[in-house]
Parts: sequence; structure tokens; C-alpha cells
Amino acid sequence: MNASKILQQLMQQAGGSQKSSGVDVKGMLGGLSKQLGGKASGDNSSGRSSGGFDMKSLLGGGAMGMLVGSKRGRKLGGKALKYGAIAGVGVLAWKAWQSAQANKNAGSESQDASEGERVEALEGEYQERRSLELLQAMIMAARADGHIDEQEQAMITEQIDALGADDEMHRWVEQQLNAPLDAKALAREADSPQAAREMYLISVAVIDEQNPMERAWLDQLASALDLPQEMTAELEHQAQQAD
Repeated sequence: MNASKILQQLMQQAGGSQKSSGVDVKGMLGGLSKQLGGKASGDNSSGRSSGGFDMKSLLGGGAMGMLVGSKRGRKLGGKALKYGAIAGVGVLAWKAWQSAQANKNAGSESQDASEGERVEALEGEYQERRSLELLQAMIMAARADGHIDEQEQAMITEQIDALGADDEMHRWVEQQLNAPLDAKALAREADSPQAAREMYLISVAVIDEQNPMERAWLDQLASALDLPQEMTAELEHQAQQAD
């Protein structure tokens, strides 16, 4: 499985989408939504719709856009992806912990070491495991409002495949798109306090806090991860500040 490759590409593309002044993110997501709702005609083997919409050209926002922007029932002109929070998830989660510790006047080097490493600094099997945790958190958060149907699930899988997912990763994504939404099961995957913070932060990045169902999911996840209210507030603050 190559989860770390997929997550790294998503993070890099999130950073590029955040910084590129020439990219119309909302326009891309709007076009993707129309692609889902419209009727395609002719040969689609190239990835283009009859209107000339090239799915494979959306890799900068495609997979992530599918996870958020194209969900039916959401106004595209409102909330978009918090790209900065995805691009720097590990650093921002660490900053949130440091800020909370500063407020308590209780930071120390030994406590730092026990918190776990940032995803960006991990290697090998440790990076692969953390990447799976974060991808799982993203997918569950995207499903929290119940608006991803079978067609959209197929297109999410297609977009992730286009990022270079291997066969095992493809099957894993399909399983996650159909698995029960279980915050406690997801929380059990966290391998350190830092991992728990990253899982929560990346979930914040792909939901609409104004949607009651998605807000409820965040609250369930915070409880399952055993994150105190002051920490979740700081993580949400970091996500908002990142964009």
C-alpha cells in the first residue's frame, strides 16, 4: 500500500492550491459538481465530458475537491477546503499543542518527546501508518453529512487512483467509503497524541462547521480522541489561520 505517497501528494497540491493566485478553486469545484450532475455523452475514456471538462486536469483540487466541494446539498459559494490546514497538518497540530502548553506554562522537552512526531517528519512504516490514519479521517469527515452517493464514491476512488494509488490502496479507499462511520474506531487508530491532533485537524479541514451533522461528527471525534475543549478550539483556530 502506498498511503504515504497519496497523502504527500494531497498535501503538496493543497499547498499549491493555497498559494497559486491563478487557480480558481471554487470554479474547479463548481465544474466538478456540474460534471456529477450532468449527462455525459460520447467516449469518456479520455476522462473528458461532452462539455470538454477534463477530470484528470483537476489533480490540484480533484481528489480533495471530491471529498468536499462536490457533495450534494452544500453551497459551493460558501465553505471551501481549508487548503492550508491540509498542506501543513503536522506543523499546525504541533503549534496547537505548543500554544496550549504555553497557556498552561507546563511545557518541557520530555513532554515534547512523548507527544509523538509530526507526519511530515516520519519515515518508512511509521509514515505509512500515520498517512493511513489521516486519509481515513479525511474520508470519514467527508462522509459525515451523508451526501456522498455511489457515483461520487466511484469518482473519489478514480481521483485517488489518478494520484498513483496501487491496487491495495484502491481497495482500501473503497472499503473506507463504505465502512460504518465510527469515531471510536477511528480514534483507536491514532498512534500518539500528535496523531490524534492531526486526525482532528485534518477533519476540520474537510468539513463545514455550520452543518449540524458535520459539527456533530467533529464533537464525536474529539471525545473519542480524548481531546480537551481548549485543544480542539486551538486546532480549529490553527486551521482557520492557515488559509
